[in-house]
Amino acid sequence: MSLLKRIERARPAAEGENTNAPAPAAQAPVPVPSTGTPAPPPGGGGAAPGRPFLGAMPARESFREAKFRVQNRLINELDPKLDLSNQVEVRRQIEELFGKIADEEGLALTRAERVRMLEQITDEILGLGPMEPLLRDETITEVMVNGPQQVYIEREGKLELTNVTFQNDEHVMKIIQRIIAPIGRRVDESSPMVDARLADGSRVNAIIPPLSLVGPVITIRKFSATPFTVEDLVRFGTATPEMFEFLEACVRARLNIFVSGGTGSGKTTMLNILSSFIPDDERIVTIEDAAELQLRQEHVITLEARPSNIEGKGAIPIRELVRNALRMRPDRIVVGECRSGEALDMLQAMNTGHDGSMSTGHANAPRDMLARLETMVLMAGMDLPLRAIREQIASAVDLIVHQNRLKDGSRKIVNITEVQGMEGDVIVMQDIFVFEQTGLVEGKIQGKLRPTGIRPKFVEKFEAAGIHLPPNVFGSPF
Repeated sequence: MSLLKRIERARPAAEGENTNAPAPAAQAPVPVPSTGTPAPPPGGGGAAPGRPFLGAMPARESFREAKFRVQNRLINELDPKLDLSNQVEVRRQIEELFGKIADEEGLALTRAERVRMLEQITDEILGLGPMEPLLRDETITEVMVNGPQQVYIEREGKLELTNVTFQNDEHVMKIIQRIIAPIGRRVDESSPMVDARLADGSRVNAIIPPLSLVGPVITIRKFSATPFTVEDLVRFGTATPEMFEFLEACVRARLNIFVSGGTGSGKTTMLNILSSFIPDDERIVTIEDAAELQLRQEHVITLEARPSNIEGKGAIPIRELVRNALRMRPDRIVVGECRSGEALDMLQAMNTGHDGSMSTGHANAPRDMLARLETMVLMAGMDLPLRAIREQIASAVDLIVHQNRLKDGSRKIVNITEVQGMEGDVIVMQDIFVFEQTGLVEGKIQGKLRPTGIRPKFVEKFEAAGIHLPPNVFGSPF
């Protein structure tokens, strides 16, 4: 059976609103999904009994009803042998059939409504349905589907409720299946959570009933079509040019770096920036749960962990991939995120000749990142004394770059901290750069990113690599 026939069969018979149930007399019209005209706000636009709401649909078939009727006919009439990978040809056929069906049905639509209907039908057949306009909007950084009737977005660090809706739970499930099918993932009652990615690298998480009580939930962390550059992050106020000059020197001098921060603080973006400083003549192996990093070097090997199959077997965790990467003659190992026992293998690699490796981790502060590394090493199942673990961490990790998403939604590097070594049973750390908040003006956090004036102990590695930084990078006059 062709994909288009499966699309048709997967749709509910009504595929739309219940047209037999009359609308209540004094309620606002149902919001139009996706890019449709938003409904009037609740309580607004009301009128006395017998008078229509301001902006209500004309006394004709609703846009949604017409759309689903045309959509079902169009899917039925599309050539079942059509190659869906040739999107140009598919779009051409959809446009031709849409024009023919719309004329046959005698739809009373304006030109703008016809264009909008065609876009929505095309998105349903070829894209991710109501989410497509949100994914195309470059100002949106995150899309959160909380069941079929509630979709939030993040724009400039702030959450906004949209007027986008899905038909029902089955409609959301169909979109989830469309996302995960190309990468061989699955989601069902026996495995109700899944991590995946879109074709552009955007991160996707989905969780479905019975774990979710609000219906299927999709969270998409969007990636920019073109990765952010140093200039972009300087313009955003994430860091200063001096900070990036220092970080580039650290990467080229093959220091081992962890990027820490909370959820949505920009760790993966920063790891992408740091990875861009790696010279083109080095062999890089990246290891991730779902491939997100966008490295531009030529010699890059991308490895992706594999979840278990329907029998609960066949899982390949990140830890196994880190071990395998050591046999692949890497110059650099870049792990998307350390979450558990793979931290021990990363530390071993950093201590056994794989200098210049990088990873990220969730933590609230640089010191907390070291504490989390201790915990993750213990999760590897090795009964190691705490002092031995700390010695491994102090010897392996040279630098921690800590990012925060501040209350006003801005993302900033708040600490660049050197790991200096051990004194007794304590790992000694020293801030090289810090962010100092000076106030709050109209909801925007005011502050400055500044060097502490302290030169790190690993500056000698810069000299050995032929890298010379001016003293003012560290805030020193000479």
